[in-house]
Amino acid sequence: MSYEEVKQAANIITGTKQATKIVELGKATEVFVAKDADPRITIKMVNLCKKMGVKVTYVESMKMLGKACGIEVGAAMAAVVNE
Repeated sequence: MSYEEVKQAANIITGTKQATKIVELGKATEVFVAKDADPRITIKMVNLCKKMGVKVTYVESMKMLGKACGIEVGAAMAAVVNE
Protein backbone atom coordinates (compact mmCIF):
# COMPACT_ATOMS: atom_id res chain seq x y z
CA MET A 1 0.00 0.00 0.00
CA SER A 2 1.03 3.61 -0.43
CA TYR A 3 1.49 4.08 3.32
CA GLU A 4 4.44 1.68 3.16
CA GLU A 5 6.01 3.84 0.45
CA VAL A 6 5.67 6.87 2.73
CA LYS A 7 7.25 5.04 5.66
CA GLN A 8 10.18 3.93 3.49
CA ALA A 9 10.88 7.36 2.00
CA ALA A 10 14.21 8.76 3.17
CA ASN A 11 13.14 12.40 3.12
CA ILE A 12 9.47 13.36 3.37
CA ILE A 13 7.82 16.73 3.93
CA THR A 14 4.37 16.89 5.50
CA GLY A 15 1.85 19.70 5.38
CA THR A 16 0.34 21.78 2.64
CA LYS A 17 2.64 24.82 2.75
CA GLN A 18 5.88 22.88 2.98
CA ALA A 19 4.86 20.34 0.33
CA THR A 20 3.78 23.12 -2.04
CA LYS A 21 7.13 24.86 -1.65
CA ILE A 22 9.06 21.66 -2.38
CA VAL A 23 6.98 20.99 -5.52
CA GLU A 24 7.43 24.59 -6.72
CA LEU A 25 11.20 24.26 -6.25
CA GLY A 26 11.20 21.12 -8.40
CA LYS A 27 12.53 18.94 -5.58
CA ALA A 28 9.53 16.60 -5.14
CA THR A 29 9.39 13.21 -6.84
CA GLU A 30 5.95 12.20 -5.57
CA VAL A 31 3.14 13.70 -3.54
CA PHE A 32 0.72 11.70 -1.41
CA VAL A 33 -2.74 13.27 -1.01
CA ALA A 34 -5.35 12.10 1.49
CA LYS A 35 -8.77 11.50 -0.09
CA ASP A 36 -10.55 12.81 3.01
CA ALA A 37 -8.68 16.14 3.01
CA ASP A 38 -10.45 19.37 2.04
CA PRO A 39 -10.70 19.44 -1.78
CA ARG A 40 -10.25 23.23 -1.79
CA ILE A 41 -6.72 22.61 -0.55
CA THR A 42 -5.82 19.43 -2.39
CA ILE A 43 -7.00 20.50 -5.85
CA LYS A 44 -4.39 23.27 -5.89
CA MET A 45 -1.64 20.77 -5.11
CA VAL A 46 -2.88 18.26 -7.68
CA ASN A 47 -2.92 20.96 -10.37
CA LEU A 48 0.56 22.15 -9.36
CA CYS A 49 1.86 18.58 -9.53
CA LYS A 50 0.40 18.13 -13.03
CA LYS A 51 2.08 21.37 -14.12
CA MET A 52 5.43 20.35 -12.60
CA GLY A 53 5.28 16.71 -13.72
CA VAL A 54 5.18 15.27 -10.19
CA LYS A 55 3.43 11.95 -9.54
CA VAL A 56 0.33 12.19 -7.31
CA THR A 57 -0.74 9.17 -5.24
CA TYR A 58 -4.01 9.20 -3.35
CA VAL A 59 -4.31 7.55 0.06
CA GLU A 60 -7.51 6.91 2.01
CA SER A 61 -7.01 8.79 5.25
CA MET A 62 -5.34 11.90 6.66
CA LYS A 63 -4.93 10.11 9.98
CA MET A 64 -3.12 7.16 8.40
CA LEU A 65 -0.96 9.44 6.23
CA GLY A 66 0.11 11.39 9.31
CA LYS A 67 0.90 8.16 11.12
CA ALA A 68 2.95 6.91 8.15
CA CYS A 69 4.88 10.20 8.22
CA GLY A 70 5.62 9.72 11.91
CA ILE A 71 3.45 12.53 13.26
CA GLU A 72 0.64 12.40 15.82
CA VAL A 73 -1.89 14.35 13.76
CA GLY A 74 -3.45 13.85 10.33
CA ALA A 75 -1.72 15.09 7.21
CA ALA A 76 -3.58 16.29 4.11
CA MET A 77 -0.51 15.71 1.97
CA ALA A 78 3.12 14.70 2.05
CA ALA A 79 5.87 15.16 -0.53
CA VAL A 80 8.82 12.86 -1.13
CA VAL A 81 11.93 15.00 -1.58
CA ASN A 82 14.61 14.08 -4.10
CA GLU A 83 17.84 15.23 -2.47
